[in-house]
Amino acid sequence: MEITKDSKQLIEDIGIRMEERLHISPLASRIYALLTLSASDGLTFEEIRETIEASKSSTSVNVNVLTQLGYITFYTKPGDRKRYFKVAKYYQLESLELYNQSLTREIELVEKINEYNKAQHPEKFALEESVGIITQDYLRKTQSLVQETIQSLSQFRKNEKQL
Repeated sequence: MEITKDSKQLIEDIGIRMEERLHISPLASRIYALLTLSASDGLTFEEIRETIEASKSSTSVNVNVLTQLGYITFYTKPGDRKRYFKVAKYYQLESLELYNQSLTREIELVEKINEYNKAQHPEKFALEESVGIITQDYLRKTQSLVQETIQSLSQFRKNEKQL
């Protein structure tokens, strides 16, 4: 697979973001980025390894991690022993569901902090009340948007299965 300088830079940019967001290794994030930009029929292990310019063992470990996490999937073709890897179709849905759970925990924690400060440090709470309220408001609005997106993706998935 031939890759341009611009493609390499985009893989790097996506990879850096995925590394931060998914908390995966730099190599795994670049493999994910490469597969995000590849054709819908996916790439073979060798194509991934050659494009990313990594060793067989490093590529294998990171492809396995991404597969186990559900970020990528593979399929085979009749009469072909190769596996073709591609981004898991509904990875975004699963990722958003985890993010929604994380937001719920964060909202609960901010509420506890606000309640504690209000009861234990009323003078501090009076000075910082608006910060706590702004934070709660932001988290709730973010969670609402995430929930709407989850509903949209779930509906899309349901409609697709019915076709």
